[in-house]
Amino acid sequence: MSLALSPQARDALGAWLETARALKGQSENTEKAYRADVIEFIAFMVTYHGEPKGLGALSRISVTDMRAWMASLRQGGASPRSMARKLSSVKSFYRWLSEREGFEPTAVLSARAPKFEKKLPRPLNEDAARAMIDSVGDQGRAGWIGARDAAVVTLLYGSGLRISEALGLTGTDLPLGASLRILGKGGKERVVPVLPVARDAVERYIRLCPHEMTADAPVFRGLRGGALSPRAVQKVTEAARMQLGLPATATPHAMRHSFATHLLAAGGDLRAIQELLGHASLSTTQAYTSVDEVHLMKVYEAAHPKAR
Repeated sequence: MSLALSPQARDALGAWLETARALKGQSENTEKAYRADVIEFIAFMVTYHGEPKGLGALSRISVTDMRAWMASLRQGGASPRSMARKLSSVKSFYRWLSEREGFEPTAVLSARAPKFEKKLPRPLNEDAARAMIDSVGDQGRAGWIGARDAAVVTLLYGSGLRISEALGLTGTDLPLGASLRILGKGGKERVVPVLPVARDAVERYIRLCPHEMTADAPVFRGLRGGALSPRAVQKVTEAARMQLGLPATATPHAMRHSFATHLLAAGGDLRAIQELLGHASLSTTQAYTSVDEVHLMKVYEAAHPKAR
C-alpha cells in the first residue's frame, strides 16, 4: 500500500508520525496503527479516483470522498469501533497536514464516526481472582513453568500491571522491593506497590528458573530461555478459566480490571487508582471499575459534607 503515496506524501506522513511521537510519546504499536490507517485511506482514494495522491490531491478530498471511504470500510466488514479508530487516525493526520500546507480540512474533519457501544471490562470477584492465580500455577508442565505463570498473573492482579509491563521486567528490577517503577504507555512513568505475596511469587519463580538472571535479560522466560510471549500467558489463563468454569472475559487483562475494582470497592480513591494504573484520563479509570450504586452511595454519604 505504500506505493499509493507520492514521495511528498510519504515524507509528510513520516514527519507527522515523528511529531506525534515527540509531542505525545505514543507507543510503537500506536504509531504502526496510525501509519497503516492513513496509508489504507490514501490507497482507497487512489483506487477511487484512479490517480496517485500527492499533497495537492489530498488537500482536495471532498465530503463525497469521505462518505465513499466510510461505506467501503463498512462493506469490507470493519466494525464501528475499527472505523472510528481509522477515522480518528486520518483526522489527526489531516489536522497536522492542513496546518503545514495551509488548506481547509473541513471535509475530512466533519466526517462522523459510527456510534458504537463501549464494552466495559468485566473484573473477576475476589474469590475467582485468587482461584485463577492458583489454577494458573497448576497448569505448567515443569515446576518452574507453573511458578512463572503464577508470578506473572499475581503481578497483574496485585500491582495492576499490563501484561506487556509485567513481561517487560528485566534483571535490573530484581530483587523486587515494596514498590516498582514502571514505564507504561506513551512513556508515562509510575510507581506501583508490590505486595508481599507478589514478591514471594516472583522469588519462588526465580529460585526454580533454570535460566540465568542477568541484568539485561527478561525476568520471565519461555521454555528455551527467550522472553516469555503474551500469548503464552493468555493460553495458560484460558486453560485455567475453562478448568474453573469462568466466563471468556476472564483474561489476563481482567486481572488488571479486578485490581482497580477491588481497590475502589475497599474505599480506594479513584484518582490514586488512576495513578496506579497509569491512565492519562480519569474517565478511563472509571470504565475499569465496576462498583455497584449502593457502594457509591455509601461512599458519598460518608464523605460528602452535606450528607453528614
